Amino acid sequence: MDGIASDVAVGVKRSSDELLSGSLYNSPNSSVTANGSDSKKLRVEDSMDSPPSRVIHIRKLPNEVSETEVIALGLPFGKVTNILMLKGKNQAFLELGTEEAAITMVNYYTAVTPQVRNVPVFIQYSNHKELKTDSALNQRAQAVLQAVSAVQEGGSPSSDTASESVLTPAPSPVLRIIIDNMFYPVTLDVLQQIFSKFGTVMKIITFTKNNQFQALLQFSDPVNAQQAKLSLDGQNIYNSCCTLRIDFSKLVNLNVKYNNDKSRDYTRPELPAGDGQPPVDPSVAAALNKDSTSLLGTPSGMVTSYSSGGGFPSSLGAISPLSAAAAAAAAAGRVVLSGHSGPGGVLLVSNLNEEMVTPQSLFTLFGVYGDVQRVKILYNKKDSALIQMSDGNQAQLAMSHLNGQKMYGKIIRVTLSKHQTVQLPREGLDDQGLTKDFTSSPLHRFKKPGSKNFQNIFPPSATLHLSNIPESVTEDDLRLLFSNSGGTVKAFKFFQDRKMALLQMATVEEAIQALIDLHNYDMGRGHRLRVSFSKSTI
Repeated sequence: MDGIASDVAVGVKRSSDELLSGSLYNSPNSSVTANGSDSKKLRVEDSMDSPPSRVIHIRKLPNEVSETEVIALGLPFGKVTNILMLKGKNQAFLELGTEEAAITMVNYYTAVTPQVRNVPVFIQYSNHKELKTDSALNQRAQAVLQAVSAVQEGGSPSSDTASESVLTPAPSPVLRIIIDNMFYPVTLDVLQQIFSKFGTVMKIITFTKNNQFQALLQFSDPVNAQQAKLSLDGQNIYNSCCTLRIDFSKLVNLNVKYNNDKSRDYTRPELPAGDGQPPVDPSVAAALNKDSTSLLGTPSGMVTSYSSGGGFPSSLGAISPLSAAAAAAAAAGRVVLSGHSGPGGVLLVSNLNEEMVTPQSLFTLFGVYGDVQRVKILYNKKDSALIQMSDGNQAQLAMSHLNGQKMYGKIIRVTLSKHQTVQLPREGLDDQGLTKDFTSSPLHRFKKPGSKNFQNIFPPSATLHLSNIPESVTEDDLRLLFSNSGGTVKAFKFFQDRKMALLQMATVEEAIQALIDLHNYDMGRGHRLRVSFSKSTI
């Protein structure tokens, strides 16, 4: 992942770039003014010992950056009161409502490199105390800012043409959210944390459709939904992945029957969990039901109430992954994941079919989402097992995709364990094969850095992706092989090179069973069949 503090210029680098022709900048101790009638060029020198200012200077912006994207950099930290876009120089000035908000923003981006369209940008204090923008050249930026401000304050955007092109009346308080390129897990709690920055989130329903993770999220007010869509559509939850695609839903109210990890009604914490789903702690539900400002506080505050699996993967080094600053950065789409191991790498899996489950079957299934190190089926409770993944991110990913799935006819429950490692049995002690060490297994899918397997992680689906198929193997051979695993093959399609294929089982449960049984199956002549879930359909 991208570096952090080394790339951030905050009160350290001098800004010697000549700024946009056609803008006049007043003396350093007064204000910055955009005046379209004056073509005088002056340099703005933000000295290395510049004191804090509510005006932020942003450099190295990508070409064609939008005003909304620049405003989104400051939005999580407080009210943005003015903006000056210098597109010809790939720069901008952002004025925040208070100096405290600006200090919080700069301090946060000292540790986490701000990114716009996956390009690192440079942020520092301006030595100007105020930003004046009287120019017609800056009209669109002002219209966008007015629209965002109106929504923030619960009012109506101004009716000029530029504003109307940015913000039209919200048709519904319900948003439909699709997550593209979901390399890391996106849980219900992560969505609540991100979207609650824009208003009170009342209800969320998550589901998988067309092999994509989707959600319906209801705000208390359509205006809040409008603001969230404006700020978050097209942003990445995590660096370079988990892209939010947001539209208004045709629904105006969500009917939530259960409070669990798939759906939540924050206004009704007493709802049951439903069959096979982990319940939600009532105290957590009550905390999450509070107005977003009391939950997240200021970006320097801490979020302390989370249900199992909530929050962000441990990724920000010295900054707590559960800090509201992390939530704020996620709201603007720029949380950086370093990929380092963190706590929470051990999963507790319960409601297993104790007559059928083995350490090897759990290794194969959970190995789709990370490199399983150790598996222990509990001696006194054989319908439960501990699974140690390589790191906390992989554990979160496996939990996100496998909790609530059917394995050997039973809906399994997957949660994070309090254990940090899975202990092996003492030497000489016979634990009946219930514990197995897979640390040196050659079957780990993700041991090679940069492997293409990282880009092909999908939720369990009825369609399986097969690879490493020998030339001599036919469609009938593969149909027969997968039918013998106890399911029905509904469709089959070879890729052009015939080394890979898509095979569709009748149900997701049958596909899970087939993957457990046939991944690494010996096809002869040194060919081991590779099986994974596919996002495609036949």
